[in-house]
Amino acid sequence: MNSTVSVLFYIKRAKVNKDGICPIYVRVTVNSKRFEFSSNKFVAPDKWSAEASKIKGNNEEARLINKHLELLKFQILEAENKLIIKNVPISADRLREELLGVNTTNRKLIPIFRDHNEKIKVLVGTEYSPGTLERYNTSLKHTQDFLMWKFQKGDIDIVDIDHAFITDYEFWLRSVRKCANNTAVKYIKNFKKIIRICMANGWLDKDPFINYKSKVKVVERVFLTHTEIQTLLNKSFVSERLELVRDIFIFSCFTGLAYVDVKKLTKENLNIGIDGHKWIFTHRQKTDTPSRIPILPTAEGILEKYKDHPQCINSNILLPILSNQKMNAYLKEIADVCEINKELTFHIARHTFATTVTLSNGVPIESVSKMLGHTNIKTTQHYAKILDQKISTDMQVLKDRLKDLVISKIS
Repeated sequence: MNSTVSVLFYIKRAKVNKDGICPIYVRVTVNSKRFEFSSNKFVAPDKWSAEASKIKGNNEEARLINKHLELLKFQILEAENKLIIKNVPISADRLREELLGVNTTNRKLIPIFRDHNEKIKVLVGTEYSPGTLERYNTSLKHTQDFLMWKFQKGDIDIVDIDHAFITDYEFWLRSVRKCANNTAVKYIKNFKKIIRICMANGWLDKDPFINYKSKVKVVERVFLTHTEIQTLLNKSFVSERLELVRDIFIFSCFTGLAYVDVKKLTKENLNIGIDGHKWIFTHRQKTDTPSRIPILPTAEGILEKYKDHPQCINSNILLPILSNQKMNAYLKEIADVCEINKELTFHIARHTFATTVTLSNGVPIESVSKMLGHTNIKTTQHYAKILDQKISTDMQVLKDRLKDLVISKIS
């Protein structure tokens, strides 16, 4: 932990009493910060050796007091060792608390949580998305609700947060809040960040998460097959509204853009790419990562279809998209009309782009990850795992290459 602890004994001449003796004080310094306390021993100034930090002479009184000072120094070093064993960052405050049993800081959970959220709020748009702030604000509210449910109070000392607190909090999320497994795990993960802040500042001796384990369950991602995409494209709708929703959904199937990213597209996002053809240059709102997507013919046809739409002209947008709630409501109706037995939502279009449109057709996973704006290729690999058709196609290529390596039939 690279902490330097030094101990010094000295007399406070300013506190000399009527008998002419001074109290002996202990000064403990940790990384240039210090605290002091009385040894409860006294000595005449002329009998004190400042150089040796002890009483001069070898009489019984000198031996007893010097022995007492040695014991105090041992206790200080022992307190330091206890902090090292607990893996607690050593500071003057923490060492004083360990040595004297004095809690110099009475820190509450909720102000620390609020301070964290306020810092994220300031950085929204630069380092964090609005969704991240909303998620942590929801986590804060859940934490406050749990405290009222469990302890009938709105806050708690951070030193009182232990393993039982974490497991009870998870139970509350699953039972009272009725959160699904992955949702509960995410809220606990958000809470864990606050605990890490407390640990990093040396406010907690022990990590309450040390024996806690949780696991995110892999969610099967729904996507449309080639046949289902073709069914949507071939369907004629009486309602212009359904046709519009179908078209924008298909546009997302062939670009991989999420609803919020489609909604903010303007003509400025259309550029000529390295190949001389039209591309979409944008940034994902969720992660603020760049996405550069070559426009496939199907997507380009949809842009062409709506380029003169009044809403597009007046608002300088590429597509006259409805609210996400209305889009999903109409998509359910479209699924019924097209006899697609899947709960169609706008985000399924993004999954479809990753699977049926790109990976299934041999587009390298690195390229797919870049177009989707994923910050980690592991996120993209989840799509690759579910493509049995891609596995079948890849293995067929291997079969063709190895067709001559067959054991001859035994006569």
